[in-house]
Amino acid sequence: MTMLQVIERSYDPAIRQLGKIYVSPSETIATIDSVVDGILEDCPLVVIDVTTGRLCDGLERIRIFKAGPIFKELISSMMKEVDDEHILRVVAGFFGYIMFSHAWQGNEPSFQDVNAVKTVWDLPDTPLNEKLRSFCKEARKLGHYWAWSDTCCIDKSTSSILNRSLTSMYKWYANSAAMLVFLAGAAHPSKPGDLTRSLWMTRAWTLQELLSPKVIFFYDSEWKPYLGDTSANHKESPVIMQELADATKIPRGTIVTFSPDDLGVREKLRIASSRNATVEEDVAYSFIGIFKSDIRPYYGEGSDALGHLLEEIVARSGEVAVLAWSGKSSSYNSCLPDSLSVYSQTPYSPPSLEGEEMERCIKKLRDKLSLEEARSIRDRINRLPPARFATRRLHLPCITFSVRSLEKPCRDDEKLYRARVSGLGHVEFTTADHPSLNGPQKFVFVHPWLDHIRRSDSGFTWGDDSESDTDRDSDEVAPLHAVSAPQVDSYTRVLEIIARLGQPFNALLLAQQSNGTYKRVATEDEIVVSGLGTNITSNSIRVKVLEIL
Repeated sequence: MTMLQVIERSYDPAIRQLGKIYVSPSETIATIDSVVDGILEDCPLVVIDVTTGRLCDGLERIRIFKAGPIFKELISSMMKEVDDEHILRVVAGFFGYIMFSHAWQGNEPSFQDVNAVKTVWDLPDTPLNEKLRSFCKEARKLGHYWAWSDTCCIDKSTSSILNRSLTSMYKWYANSAAMLVFLAGAAHPSKPGDLTRSLWMTRAWTLQELLSPKVIFFYDSEWKPYLGDTSANHKESPVIMQELADATKIPRGTIVTFSPDDLGVREKLRIASSRNATVEEDVAYSFIGIFKSDIRPYYGEGSDALGHLLEEIVARSGEVAVLAWSGKSSSYNSCLPDSLSVYSQTPYSPPSLEGEEMERCIKKLRDKLSLEEARSIRDRINRLPPARFATRRLHLPCITFSVRSLEKPCRDDEKLYRARVSGLGHVEFTTADHPSLNGPQKFVFVHPWLDHIRRSDSGFTWGDDSESDTDRDSDEVAPLHAVSAPQVDSYTRVLEIIARLGQPFNALLLAQQSNGTYKRVATEDEIVVSGLGTNITSNSIRVKVLEIL
């Protein structure tokens, strides 16, 4: 006789006596099974049973759940109706798990090591095995049945399991009951600053382990709460969160309630730039969740992993912030860097054009450009498509400035070059790429920061519709989304774009190849050029989509 038959039979006498309609256990079990499947879908593939110390997959966890009293009590409480919310609370509580975050210190216990002895409690007595056992004990103290450690809960010998784990980790951290962080270098009693000076703060993987979970606890080297803080969640500790905010330059509130959409691409790259990994590919794979990336991990691709990540950032959003760097180019694509560390640099940002300065620029431009000429320039810029990648080639929409001559102005400085550029005058830059001074190769400076040019300080949205280019009557009511902005005519609005186009900008230097494609000439410092100012004509603005290798 099955357990279900036993339960069904036990209900019969009571129900016959009451003479009432009841919910059959099979109906309740079907609902429970559906809830369990949904919860396990967002849980780690394998976890540690903190009571037995064994590794358990999803099926084993279900077996343990159905063999225990919680399952039977849940069924018996549903005689009259199925309470979906109650089932969800009970099931989520049972399958809730604790995650482990730490800096690897050597030969950590593996999936195979634990399986060989059957339980974490039977691992040899070594400091690293004891670290794992201490984590499990702490998870048990917090009242949970399951715990997960990246050391032993992933069968890294199976590529499909490894890849699924790497791409799911951010979600697993976010759905966990809590994250326990072990700071091996923080002596007891810990003191302020021990956390941000720890090795844990330098590791690539630990960034998502800090940001994604809703509840986090930090422990010193003796497994005592960091700074003696025994609160229910260290993300609610103003002292600890402020220490992290000061170190990472991430707002405290963002750390507490982080979502990948909270920060822009460039800010995420800045934060990632200070992290490092012992395995080259992990520099990219550890940020899959933070960038909401869909790249597929493949250990063996080396530095191409970073190229794939940056390529996808551009491909998904058309975002060109990844191009704002100076240093060494990647072999993946010359417009991408070979290291995330370059993003620690603060990219050049032109001064804001507003108020009287904007008015002066517009007055000068109005004397030089007719409305038709200004519209022509605006339309050419607005019609440019987003940046995209295809087969490792960057298709970059930009404004181009041809290099008329290139020379070395100082023999004592092998890296210094001076270019004479159409519309920009003389531009100096330093590079170790040694561009050819003599020969047929052509060079071009480009301005790819089109979002800055298109941006409206006045709150209006630019478009090609005829209404946006029609002068408004003086008594016309402004649209609701621009109520707080001063009303301006279409000619002035177009000239605002042209004024931003004339500002200084961070230029990229490209060398044309024999087949018409381009490669970026990597420079040691940003090339900030003075811009066109108000010396802008319709003929001086050349817009193109360049194919860059």
